[in-house]
Amino acid sequence: MQEPTLSSKYDASQVESKWYARWDSAGLFEPDSNPGKPTYTITIPPPNITGSLHMGHALCYPLQDLFGRYRRMRGDAVLILPGQDHAGIATQSLIDKKLREEGTSATEIGREAFVDRTWEWRKESGGLILNQLRSLGCAFDWSKERFTLDDRYADAVLKVFIDWFNRGLIYRGKRVVNWDPVLKTSVSDIETERKLVQGKLYHIRYPFADGSGSVTVATTRPETMLADVAVAVHPKDERYKSLVGKTITLPLVEREIPLIEDEYADPEYGTGAVKITPGHDANDFEVGQRHDLPLLILFDESARITEDGGAYAGMSREEARKRIVADLEDQGLLEKAEPHEISVLVSDRSKSFIEPLASEQWFVRQTELAQEAIRVVEQGEVRFVPDRYTDVYLSWMKNIHDWCISRQLWWGHRIPVYYTEDGTAYAALSWEDAQSQASDKKIVRQDNDVLDTWFSSGLWPFATLGWPEKSDDLKNHYPTDVLVTARDIIYLWVARMIMMGLDLHGEIPFRTVYIYATVLTEDGQRMSKSLGTGIDPIEIIESRGADALRYALFNQTGSNQDMRYGERRIDEARNFCNKIWNATRFVLMNLDGFDGREPEKLEPVDQWLLSKLVQTENSVRKAFDEYDIQSATQALYRFFWTNLCDWYIEVSKARLASQEARHVPQWVLTTCLDAFLKMMHPIMPHITEEIYAHLPIEGKAEFLMQASWPVLPDSYLQPEAEDLVESWIESTRALRSLRADLGLAAMKSVPQAHFEGDLRGGEEIIAGQAWVEELSQGRPNGRFISITSGSVDFHLATAGLVDEATETARLTKQLARFKANLAKAQQKLANPNFVERAKPEVVEKEREAAKELEDLIRKTKERIEMFES
Repeated sequence: MQEPTLSSKYDASQVESKWYARWDSAGLFEPDSNPGKPTYTITIPPPNITGSLHMGHALCYPLQDLFGRYRRMRGDAVLILPGQDHAGIATQSLIDKKLREEGTSATEIGREAFVDRTWEWRKESGGLILNQLRSLGCAFDWSKERFTLDDRYADAVLKVFIDWFNRGLIYRGKRVVNWDPVLKTSVSDIETERKLVQGKLYHIRYPFADGSGSVTVATTRPETMLADVAVAVHPKDERYKSLVGKTITLPLVEREIPLIEDEYADPEYGTGAVKITPGHDANDFEVGQRHDLPLLILFDESARITEDGGAYAGMSREEARKRIVADLEDQGLLEKAEPHEISVLVSDRSKSFIEPLASEQWFVRQTELAQEAIRVVEQGEVRFVPDRYTDVYLSWMKNIHDWCISRQLWWGHRIPVYYTEDGTAYAALSWEDAQSQASDKKIVRQDNDVLDTWFSSGLWPFATLGWPEKSDDLKNHYPTDVLVTARDIIYLWVARMIMMGLDLHGEIPFRTVYIYATVLTEDGQRMSKSLGTGIDPIEIIESRGADALRYALFNQTGSNQDMRYGERRIDEARNFCNKIWNATRFVLMNLDGFDGREPEKLEPVDQWLLSKLVQTENSVRKAFDEYDIQSATQALYRFFWTNLCDWYIEVSKARLASQEARHVPQWVLTTCLDAFLKMMHPIMPHITEEIYAHLPIEGKAEFLMQASWPVLPDSYLQPEAEDLVESWIESTRALRSLRADLGLAAMKSVPQAHFEGDLRGGEEIIAGQAWVEELSQGRPNGRFISITSGSVDFHLATAGLVDEATETARLTKQLARFKANLAKAQQKLANPNFVERAKPEVVEKEREAAKELEDLIRKTKERIEMFES
């Protein structure tokens, strides 16, 4: 389909909205149904239904679109399956807030009404982020959109829970979890944020029961001492060897506890003696298990001290700390309290301090599940990109603990466990199923908790494709090909998908895990709306376009896992879009009489560009295959801006103006544009589709999105032509540099320049591109400056080009500035404090700068001497 004339100005908003609608209406987002095609599948990380687009999303989801568009052009039947996660805590918090604004609460309206209200909100507002993904150009198959609370998906979740329950992999027990005292639920690590706060390290004397003295413990949380059950010291700590086994009278509560040995105690921290509170510290809990210590729980679900706290009952953590410290001081048991920086967990949602709390929860035994999940990564069946995350994954998996899967919420997959009057538990598909299992015992209630969101999302790669049914989608598209995700959920999600896929479906869920970079602010801060450092991608799309945003982010997507977003990069990307647009318009305006036939003879410069095209295609294809997006993006930039625009188009303008000679550059330009647009399409899909529609070439696809990846003949590779033309380019740059040394403006014509050596037939091209009217063999008369390029010397006479007195004055000022800067650099390098304490790369950079300044001083002196001689 040939589009009308390409407009004079590139308008991203017009181009992008038009093409996305056309792709969608043409059904291009659905996989090709041809049974002979290989499949390529991605199930996107399901964004939360409460979410809206942020810069991390603006990188994550277009990356998946890029992979899909590339594989589609390579001949695969591509399925990128979208969907959303029900986001239990985030969604429940949002609805709670709305109810409070209306003067009511979840408790007042009850569970059933609350869930109904949440579904109502989901239908009205829960799809915002998926619509925003469309604005990024994401070619996802919306006909297969899934939701983690869909009926079919819920059936899969029920099946997994019941299967694991019956196999003994799921159990109910008491372990220390992250407890949010405001939301009153357990939370996962991803729903917390670790912060450093200024606190105190309290040194407290714990007296021995026999009156023989005391042992001093150091703690940042004196309030938890009310639930201490032991004091531990390291087995190799000689200070306490003779004291181990003695009984301690716990201050304030007068309970007797033992002094025990355990390797958990760190001799280097505090006094080396550590209080053991299994109910409120995960590490202490493990110590308690090893030594069969009692489990005392001090705080209730609101983090207030229970009746077991005696005189401190009903107090908050903060109130209890103040009172306990004061009481210890009164009794002479507080040795000292010193300032101390403390690492604490804060709830991401409620902003309250997380309380480590031994709580009755549902858990999954992961040790058994982990073994096969370790093997498939160690043997390369699942690989991580970048590879360094393999060790991160394996280290965690080899030290894995049981997984808390219950949440004290109403929104989510309610745990399918039903109880009889005597407390017997049955995992069942429904109340009726549970009653059938219970036989003559009456089922009286269902468990109130819901499943951790990560439990249901762990089934995502196969439940979205129809599992447990043996659907065609599951048969054709599982295992999926690549998972694109963030590094902070390798443990919470990636590992669990691998374990669940292997255990439940018998296959890995994906072959590659691509960890995308974290997008930071320009000064390296974490992007956050609450901190005021967030940037809305939609605003960028509206002002500069999705293609510019995609390009700017992809251009930094290398092995470095932190990238810095800046307006300058977006502007550069937008300028590149304009460059592509304007260069294409120039080509289209110079295609009069073009019949599309391949010419019989090519000039060296034509051969050079085609050879560069082949090399670019090889580089881009290899980079895409290896998930090296930055290299692909940069290779395409170099080819288009430097090779095609800065050099070939400029060199070819004279031929394009000639009726007799124009056919060759016309063919070369359209051939290169066709291939370039196909290679650039996965990165910038909209502008490339628009331009492709205007290319007057035979046999092109109806949509660029449907086109095949360019296959270029080996005959295009011409190393000799490359070597020849590259020598002309270097000569041109040398002459331009010589002009710049004299302060001559670019494009301003110089009457004559001289050369000594062999320009290998490039005189006319070099002269034209260096803005020289005539290139003469030999040396000029009078004063001149020179430069060497390869084996050729170029000379430029100064007479008539510059005012020598003015130039000498300018160079003298420049020399003084160079000398001053060199003196500063040398002074810094002579300072031992700088050389020894600064980072090696900083010192080396300073040395390189000094060396460069020395070279500039030498050259400037030579120029001054020339003018003064």
